[in-house]
Amino acid sequence: MKITFLCPHVRIAGGVRAILTYADRLAARGHDVTLVVPAKSRVRAAWRNVRGVGPDWVPELRARVRWVGRWTPEALAQGDVVQHYESLYHGAPDAVDTTYRLPLKKVVISTWLRDLMRQRFGSPAEVLVTPVDLDLFHPTPADVSTSRPRVLMLHHEHAWKGVADGFEAVARVTRHVPTLRLVGFGVKPPRDAVPYDEFHLNPPQDRLAAVYSSCEIYLCPSWDEGLGMPPMEAMACGAAVVTYDNGGCRDYARDGETALVARRRDIGDLAAKLERLVVDESLRARLAAAGMRFVTTAFSWDRAVRRLEEIFG
Repeated sequence: MKITFLCPHVRIAGGVRAILTYADRLAARGHDVTLVVPAKSRVRAAWRNVRGVGPDWVPELRARVRWVGRWTPEALAQGDVVQHYESLYHGAPDAVDTTYRLPLKKVVISTWLRDLMRQRFGSPAEVLVTPVDLDLFHPTPADVSTSRPRVLMLHHEHAWKGVADGFEAVARVTRHVPTLRLVGFGVKPPRDAVPYDEFHLNPPQDRLAAVYSSCEIYLCPSWDEGLGMPPMEAMACGAAVVTYDNGGCRDYARDGETALVARRRDIGDLAAKLERLVVDESLRARLAAAGMRFVTTAFSWDRAVRRLEEIFG
């Protein structure tokens, strides 16, 4: 098949990582795969096409990357299948909602989004939960010089990522457990003074597992997530997860079984769940083991790629 993926950029991001992985693996299976990426101008697109610019964090990508000034019908590669990545909170809501009502085949990354498509748009959708890359994410030795326990949180500028909620939850727990340490990581550094005890700026892909493995707990305070890959990656590396019920987490975070799940945007509940994991070492170990077992067996890249082929076919 000729398969065209519309990709908003090739910087490191969960949804983009999934698109690039599907494109790479489909190309490896013999399909003619093109990623069409906007470069904001025709001149910049032409320069990148001549230089062969691609995602430097995905070495030896087997799909081709085609840069365009912007997405237009004439700029898209001809394909038997055209797949678009729609990110949460991006795009004009009315225009996005209109496309969801079109008689197109929809593929979503979580059962929450499938239910949302059915309820809001009366449209069926196939669910393909994005798997964790187990070659990258697994328990990894890490040198730690701070006190424990350590809580890891993704830093992001978007308010809906809930970083402020995370800071408040950690502050409440630290009043009772002063040895708690908050570790942050992110593509961009924090703009203001923030209460991280340690921060990892844009860690390389092959270093992320060590960052995850260096912390006993992963805190996800996002209000909404299409799926939420960092918590899954942390689980694969042996961390226990506490998260808001942000929708996407429901495919892997089962309260009391594989994680602790707090009510959405309820900081008090998030802090209480976090404190349970901090003070109860046996609970933390049990959830960490169950979470790692679940995310490393329930989802598989080989199965996901074969299923996408079936959907495209």
